[in-house]
Amino acid sequence: MRGGWALGAFLGALLAALVAVPVIARRDVAVPPPDAAKVIVITPHNEQIRQEFGDGFARWHQARFGTPAGVVWNTPGGTSEIRKILEASTVAALRDGVPVGGNADLFFGGGTYEFEQLKKPMSVEVRGERRSASVLVPVELDPAFLASVYGDNDVGGRPMRDPDGHWFGAALSAFGIVWNRESLDRLGVPAPSGWAALADPRLQGQVAMVNPAQSGSVATAMETILHREGWLRGWAILRRAAANARSVSASATRAPIEVSQGEAAIALCIDFYGRYQQQVVADGGSPDRVGYMDPVGMTAIDPDPIAMLRGAPHPETARRFIEFVLSPDGQRLWQYPVGAEGGPRMHALRRIPASRAVHAADRARFIDQVDPWQIARAIPNPDPNVRSFVAPLFVAMAIDCRSLAREAWAAVAAHPAYPRDGSVPCADEARDPQLRRMLEAFDAMPAVPAPGGATLVLDTPANLAAVRDGWLRGKWADAGLWNRLDPPADVLRRMFAEQVAARMREVIAISREAGG
Repeated sequence: MRGGWALGAFLGALLAALVAVPVIARRDVAVPPPDAAKVIVITPHNEQIRQEFGDGFARWHQARFGTPAGVVWNTPGGTSEIRKILEASTVAALRDGVPVGGNADLFFGGGTYEFEQLKKPMSVEVRGERRSASVLVPVELDPAFLASVYGDNDVGGRPMRDPDGHWFGAALSAFGIVWNRESLDRLGVPAPSGWAALADPRLQGQVAMVNPAQSGSVATAMETILHREGWLRGWAILRRAAANARSVSASATRAPIEVSQGEAAIALCIDFYGRYQQQVVADGGSPDRVGYMDPVGMTAIDPDPIAMLRGAPHPETARRFIEFVLSPDGQRLWQYPVGAEGGPRMHALRRIPASRAVHAADRARFIDQVDPWQIARAIPNPDPNVRSFVAPLFVAMAIDCRSLAREAWAAVAAHPAYPRDGSVPCADEARDPQLRRMLEAFDAMPAVPAPGGATLVLDTPANLAAVRDGWLRGKWADAGLWNRLDPPADVLRRMFAEQVAARMREVIAISREAGG
């Protein structure tokens, strides 16, 4: 096998992804004709985006260069899964001493976190020789063109492109809440106004969640909640949301679908998945059933990048595809109505364009009158360590200890002193001694062993930084805290699950002591 992208694992992941593709609004994407210039794109994007950008690129390329071109799409899973495939195959190629890449040209879609990881060199040592390579390679585009697209290269305190050209923001993603109006009305729950809506005890079994270990965009959404609400209050919301969950799916597209079909009442989601599902339901004759909102001032904007892969077999066509995606012809596809001149032909994509030039010239023609530079403000002093703990802590609560968490949350919510107004009280706000004890246990953060017999509770920025450096970056690898043959991230997750389970049992025991 050529060095590339670990073909066996890639095809296995591709098959799993195709099985999981929602049937709603499904339509096959055309295969490029044999004589067309090709670009091979790995993406987590849905079929509607693939169709519109594949067809749009073919039209653009024919008009600009006078020759046919087409896109070959590979869809092996969510952003996090794609990143793992690319990283694993890069390491394998380095170990085998063969060229990295060669089976795909571009990675299109996801969040900046994954792309930032993929631009970093990966290293292996083989018989004393150090070999290194990054998954992504920089692309040089015309500075005047980049200035027209990105302006000062800032949205809500985040860069819109990598200054060295490793990735370019193709669209902008915000994070919010999608809800089913009929379901909320039936439950007597008002429309959401902020993140705390996910934690309402009236929504037990009614929240659709997504596993942040499998979706980088959902991990970013949860990270946003933790930054905006604060670490401890943010986890109070996410823990209650996890205990409210009717499901925890592997795909970020699934939760809005469950809401639109009435299987769930509410979900945390990426803006365009919420708006797209709102559009699908409206087109089906129910324009008021599904709602979506960005919590103003409490969300974040994250660019959705496109990047060149090392060893791209069609680099010139790949470069042209990047230029198309960033051009007005590509950017208008995100927000123009179906059938409008320059807009999509089949599907309203409902995404926020990244181009400042297109916002300035064309926003009046957008379906969604959203100004991304207004709805999100910069996060003051964001903690860079938060992201590393989002997936393991959420998975411990929502998946590993799901039954116990639901039982414990039901006991907390049933307590006579727990508020019924949708607020999210923590232990220090509870006047009732019994409820205070239950909340102390329910919201307790895990404690992690440190060298010298110390224990660090994950409740301060300093402790997060120490545990990340010591455990996840290996600085304490020689301290005897874990078996060297066992990945420390896996040890931490099991540790978190054991502690969460013990705390949930404590909550249940307290409720029974009091006859709750």
